[in-house]
Amino acid sequence: MDKDYLPFHPNPSKPAYKAPEGAVDAHCHVFGPADQFPYHPKRKYTPCDASKDQLFALRDHLGFSRNVIVQASCHSTDNAALIDALNAAGELARGVAFIDDSFTLEQLKEFHDAGVRGVRFNFVKRLVDSTPKEVFLSIAEKVKQLDWHIVVYFEAPDLEELIPFLKELGTTIVVDHMGRPDVAKGVDHPDFQRFVNFMAENDNVWCKVSCPERLTLQAPDYSDVVPFAKTLVEQFPDRVLWGTDWPHPNMKSHVPDDGHLVDVIPKIATTEALQQKLLVDNPMRLYWAK
Repeated sequence: MDKDYLPFHPNPSKPAYKAPEGAVDAHCHVFGPADQFPYHPKRKYTPCDASKDQLFALRDHLGFSRNVIVQASCHSTDNAALIDALNAAGELARGVAFIDDSFTLEQLKEFHDAGVRGVRFNFVKRLVDSTPKEVFLSIAEKVKQLDWHIVVYFEAPDLEELIPFLKELGTTIVVDHMGRPDVAKGVDHPDFQRFVNFMAENDNVWCKVSCPERLTLQAPDYSDVVPFAKTLVEQFPDRVLWGTDWPHPNMKSHVPDDGHLVDVIPKIATTEALQQKLLVDNPMRLYWAK
C-alpha cells in the first residue's frame, strides 16, 4: 500500500435511509487480496486489499441487495479478481471489465457468462496512460456484439474534446461520477451544463450520480454536491445509477463513511419513485435484463 493511501472506513455507520428492496450498489471495486490477485506492475497506485467478502458484508450492512463491480486501474486488464468475485456472488453481482483490443470475442463471452455486462474506458490522465482512440473503437465493435455498454471516466474539462469520439462508439454509454464537475463553479456553469446538454441530446448516455466524497469542497458535508446530482436525477430519471465507490481508491481529503454516503440518496432522489428508479429499476434493466 502506498504511504499516503487512505484505507477504507473500518466501521461504517448504519444508514438512517432505508433503501428499497432489491437496491443495487452500481459502482464498487474489489482489490486483491494481492497474495491471490497481484496488482499490475505498471499500476499508478497501490491500494490496500479490499476483498469480495468485505464488499459483500458492506452490501448487507448498508441494506443493499446487489453490486455492480467495476474493474479498477490498479489491476489493469487482469480481471481475475473481478471474475472471482462475480463467480462467488452469482446473480447478486454484475461486472464491468477493463480490456484491451487483444481480447477475443470468445474470451468476452466467457466474461459474459460470469456476469460482465460492460467495459470501462478511463480517460483520467493521472490514472492511466493514453490509449489511441482507434483501440477504443475496436473494443467497442466487439462488445456491441454482446450488447454490453461502455463506462467512461473523465474529468469535466475534457468532455468538450471527447464528445465527438463518444458519439462514435455507437452503444450505451455510462458516465462515471457525473463527469466529475467542479462543484465550486455551480450547476449553471458551462462545464456542467455541457454535460447536461450532452445527456439531453443523446438518449443512449447514462450517468452515475455517485462520489460526492470526491467532488465536495467541504468534506464530510456533501451538501455542495447535492444540486448537481439532484439535477441529473430529476431531468434523466430513467438513466441514472448510484454507487458507493467502495473502497474509495485514492481518496486524499478524508475517509468516507459509507453509511453517510447512503444518507445522501434521499437528498438527490427526493421521492420514493425516483429512488426506486435510481437504485432498483435502472440498474436491473441495464445489468440484469441481458
